[in-house]
Amino acid sequence: MTALAAVLIAVGLLGIVIPLLPGLVLIWAGIAVWAIGRSEPSGWLVLGAASVVLALGLLLKYLLPGRRMREAGVPWITLAVGSVLGVLGFFVIPVLGLPIGFVLGIFLAELGRLGESRPAWASARTAVTAVGLSLLIEFGAGLIATTVWLLGLLLT
Repeated sequence: MTALAAVLIAVGLLGIVIPLLPGLVLIWAGIAVWAIGRSEPSGWLVLGAASVVLALGLLLKYLLPGRRMREAGVPWITLAVGSVLGVLGFFVIPVLGLPIGFVLGIFLAELGRLGESRPAWASARTAVTAVGLSLLIEFGAGLIATTVWLLGLLLT
């Protein structure tokens, strides 16, 4: 069970960087598999602590970048357009098309909304920064949960 948990956690960490996989969910599943396999209070304690860390990470992942976007005046529809073009870009140019399409989508949506390229690029920069912050928060939560699991593994 420990080996399966380690694989799920590793794939989960990779899934945070490659946004096609549900990273935090896979990390939680890996720790849950380990805890269920142990069937001891220490395993459940580790799972509970990791669950709290992952839930906080998931919550902060959406709250903090969203607030920055609202403060900068970038509407949600701009992110939606960026996301759609990012997904389309992924199929046109595998892997690299996702960020290229996302940035292009945000720029085009803001260009249409604002009518000028300079403020549209400023909005695109703000959106990309917010997405980067979201990625860092998610990855940090994943690393902390992994550390909690490793400590549980070593101490029990």
